[in-house]
Amino acid sequence: MFGQTKEIKAADALFEEYFYKSASEVYKKIAQTNPSEHVLERLGDSYYYNIDLEEAAEAYALLFKNFTPDNPKFMFKYAQSLRGIGRFDEFNLWMRKFRDISKGRPTGDYVTQKDAYSTASKKADPTFKVTNLRSINSIYSDFGVTDFGNTILFSSPRGRALSIEEKDSKEENNFLDIFSVRKKNISSEAEYLSSVRPLYAKGIKSDLNESSITFSLDKKTMYFTRNNFVKKKFLTVKKGYNNLKIFKAEWFNGRWDNVVELPFSSDDYSVGHPSLSKDGSRLYFISDMPGGVGQTDIYAVNVYKDNVYGIVENLGPTINTEGREMFPFISDDEVLYFSSDGHIGLGDLDVYATRKEIDGYTNPINLKFPVNSRSDDFAFSMNPVTKKGYVSSNRKGSSGLDDIYEVEQIESVCIQTVAGILREIQFKKYLPEAKIIVKDELGTILKSIISDENGLFSFELPCNQKFIITTSKEYYKENTAYFETSEKTTLDLDLALEIENDFEYDSRNELIIKINTIYFDSNKWNIRSEAAIELDKIVSIMTKYPKIIVASASHTDAKGNRAYNKILSQRRAKSAVDYIIYKGISPERIYGKGFGEDELTNKCVDNDAHSNRVKCSKLQHQENRRTSFLVLNIDEIEANNKPKKTFSRWE
Repeated sequence: MFGQTKEIKAADALFEEYFYKSASEVYKKIAQTNPSEHVLERLGDSYYYNIDLEEAAEAYALLFKNFTPDNPKFMFKYAQSLRGIGRFDEFNLWMRKFRDISKGRPTGDYVTQKDAYSTASKKADPTFKVTNLRSINSIYSDFGVTDFGNTILFSSPRGRALSIEEKDSKEENNFLDIFSVRKKNISSEAEYLSSVRPLYAKGIKSDLNESSITFSLDKKTMYFTRNNFVKKKFLTVKKGYNNLKIFKAEWFNGRWDNVVELPFSSDDYSVGHPSLSKDGSRLYFISDMPGGVGQTDIYAVNVYKDNVYGIVENLGPTINTEGREMFPFISDDEVLYFSSDGHIGLGDLDVYATRKEIDGYTNPINLKFPVNSRSDDFAFSMNPVTKKGYVSSNRKGSSGLDDIYEVEQIESVCIQTVAGILREIQFKKYLPEAKIIVKDELGTILKSIISDENGLFSFELPCNQKFIITTSKEYYKENTAYFETSEKTTLDLDLALEIENDFEYDSRNELIIKINTIYFDSNKWNIRSEAAIELDKIVSIMTKYPKIIVASASHTDAKGNRAYNKILSQRRAKSAVDYIIYKGISPERIYGKGFGEDELTNKCVDNDAHSNRVKCSKLQHQENRRTSFLVLNIDEIEANNKPKKTFSRWE
C-alpha cells in the first residue's frame, strides 16, 4: 500500500505538470489493483485532456459504475467523451443527467444531437474549401495563425530544431513558441520547409509558452498569451505559476519593447487567446475566472489610451456554455468566430460565428463541414477582403497532433431577403409585436425579431437552404412552419396565428372568453352553482392573463316587457361582476352591463313593443339569453399601448 501511495503521488505530480500521457500510464497501472475514486477521476482526466476520448470514456464509465463523484464536471467530461467518439444516445443521456444535477442552462438540444450530426455531415458547406498546409505543419501541435503582411505567425511546441528527424525526439514538455513563415513559401504539397523560423523578438520569446498573437491595425501594438500552458489543457496550479496571462508589446525603434502584463490578468485564474478589433477599441479573450458560465468563457474589454482598460464583460450565455469556449477571433467585418464544445456540433471543439447587435449577440452558427469535423477544430481566422483564413484541427489526415489548414471562401454567399406579414387566422387582422424565431435544420436559432405595428417583418438568409420559422404572441397559439430559400431576390411569407383556446370570436367579431353558457333561473339574477363553475373559469383566465380588461355583457330574449328585460340583464351582469371581484379580481379590470334585448343574435322579436313581431321556438329564444365576457383591450395589448381609461359602451 505504501508503494501505491508513492505511485499515486508520482502520477499526481505528472498530472499537475500537464504530462497527461505519462500520468495516464501510471494511473492505468495503479487502477488495475486499486481503482479508487481519485485514481479513476485522474485516469479519465488524463485521457480527456490528451484528447484520447475512447480511453477517457472507458475510464469515466468505470468511475460512475463504482462511485458517485461529487463534482458534476466529471459527468460533463464523460458526456463530451461519448460525443467525441460518436456514441450520441449515451451522450444525450449523460448530458441530461449533468443538466439535472448542475441545474445549468442546457448547452443545446441534446435529443437532436445525433440527427444534427447526421444531417450536417452529409451536407458540406460549399462556401468553403479547406486545405492542409503541409509545408508548415510538424508532428506537434501547430495552431493559431495570425496574418502579418507577407508573413504569417503561428504557435507550435516544435522547438528550434526544425529538421524532419525531430520526430524521434518528441517530448511532452516542449514549450509553445511563435514561428513565422513567408506566405510565398506556404504549400499544400511540400512535406516540410526550412523557411519556418522562430520569431526572435526581445521581450517576446522567453522560457515560457507564448501563443495567440493579435495586432493593432498599424502593426505597432501586439497582444499575446504567455505562460506555462499546453494547448487546450486549460488548468491552473497553486501560486498561479501555470496560469495564462495576456501581455502587450509595442513596436519601438525597430523592435518589440515595453512588454507589460494586462491589468486584468491574475495569479488566481487564467486569461488568454486575445483578439483585437480592427479599430483597436475592444479586446476579446477567454478566461476561467470565477463567475463564468462554464469551464472557460469568452470575455471582452474596451481598450482606451494610455494602457487604460474598461470593465471586463462576460459575453453571456448566448455564446458561453457549461463547456469550453476558446480561441475568439474578431474579423475586420465584426464577425466573432470562436470554438466551443458546448454548442451542438460535429465533433469536440467546433468553430462558430456570431455578430453583436443592439440587444446582444446573435445565436452562434456552426460553420459545418469542411471547416468543422468529428475532431477538434479551433483557432479560426478569416480575412473578409481576401476571403481567406485559417483553422487548426487534429482531424483525420493531419500530419501531427494539430495541423494548420487554409480556409478559402470559394464562392460568394447568396443571400435572400425574406419578407412577410403576420395575421390573425380568422379575420385576417394584422398582428403587431409578435415574436418570430428562425432556426436552421439543426435547430440553431438564426434570427429572433418582432413584427412591426402592421404585422410586417423581414430578414436575410442564405439561399437554397431549409429553415424553421416559429411565430408566437400572447393570447395566440404558437405556430411553426417550414420554408426553403431560393436564389431569387426575395421570398414572401404570409403567416397566421390562431387565438388561444381560452378565447374565441362571437358573431359580432368581438373577442370573448370561451366558457359554457351561463344560465339564470327565470326572472332571477343570483349565481347558480353551475354558473359559479363557469365564472371561476373567468377568474382563472383573468389571473393567467393579468393585462386583460373584461366586460360582462348580459342579454335577454325579446319576450316580456322591454324595460324589465333591461333591468333584469343589468342585475345579472352585476351579479357576475360582483362574483368575480369577490374571487380576487381588481374592480378596475372587470366591467358589467345589461343590454336587455338590444343586441339579439337572431330575428326573434316576440313582444308587443315591436311592430315586426316574429314568433320563434324556445330554442331560438334561448340563443338570445346569454352572458358573455368580452376582452375590451386586446388591440391595445397587441400594439403594446396602455389600455384606455374608459370604455364608453360599458359605462
